[in-house]
Amino acid sequence: MDIRNVDLNLLVVFDALARQRSVGRAGETLGLSQPATSAALARLRVVFDDALFVRAGTQMKPTPRALELAPVVHRVVETIQQDILQQASFDPARAERSFTLLTPDIGEVAFLPGVLRRLRLEAPMVRLQATARPRQAAAEALEAGDADLAVGFFPDLKKAGFFQQGLFKTSYACITCAAPRQVPERMTLKPYLAARHVVVRPDGREHMLDSFLDAKGWQRNVTLELSHFMSLLALLPGTDLVATVPEDIATVMERHIPIRRIALPFRAPVIDVQQFWHRRMQNDPANRWLRGLFYEVNRRDANAAMPG
Repeated sequence: MDIRNVDLNLLVVFDALARQRSVGRAGETLGLSQPATSAALARLRVVFDDALFVRAGTQMKPTPRALELAPVVHRVVETIQQDILQQASFDPARAERSFTLLTPDIGEVAFLPGVLRRLRLEAPMVRLQATARPRQAAAEALEAGDADLAVGFFPDLKKAGFFQQGLFKTSYACITCAAPRQVPERMTLKPYLAARHVVVRPDGREHMLDSFLDAKGWQRNVTLELSHFMSLLALLPGTDLVATVPEDIATVMERHIPIRRIALPFRAPVIDVQQFWHRRMQNDPANRWLRGLFYEVNRRDANAAMPG
């Protein structure tokens, strides 16, 4: 017998007949008319080359072949109903799994504290792994399933095959630890460009501000280039260095070192902070829960303060 020639719906009818021992009652449990159930039984007899169920008084008695098949068919029907047809779900309170998040160090500082507090209360056995990837590698990681979510500024992921959801819009702040006599509170464009700048390019990636300044033909005097924003905590104090960083980084640094904000001599570009996931994960319950959590915790108005 070739399974390709078998209508699996017939197994459902067989299972109902084995349990009800009546064509009429079996049809009722399946929402079938008695003629339709009788027709299915006729087809079953052809498939198995056996009478299967024979009328004896008011019941349909199973043949030895039917008795042999009944428990096996019942397991198959239950497996299809419970393991295949049942809608997938995710219970964060009981889940033991790890999610991989793509985000630069700014994302670790800005997005994770609030998320970790929620995990402790709602999903204590869920683990997060935050990692940074170059732009092309970020897309590849999401496509391959090596990462579940990307959160931050990822313009390269705004393409076919990826979903995106906005969290908030922000911009840049110019900060320094230098005294006002070294770096004044306000600078015109020429002194700003001539100041001693620290530039942070995570994973060597160009920031939106770099593209903005290049398009204007403005070149900063870059004294130091870094890969991590948090290195500024150790490098700015005691120097006349200035750094133009995303607002979230300036807010975090103010909690740890005495920085001053310097008014920029131009209107800085807006950073559109979003979360991205691959289309394969669009209907995955676990991924849907994860991105819902990140959205609830980190969504804010453009002028709102960063969550503590």
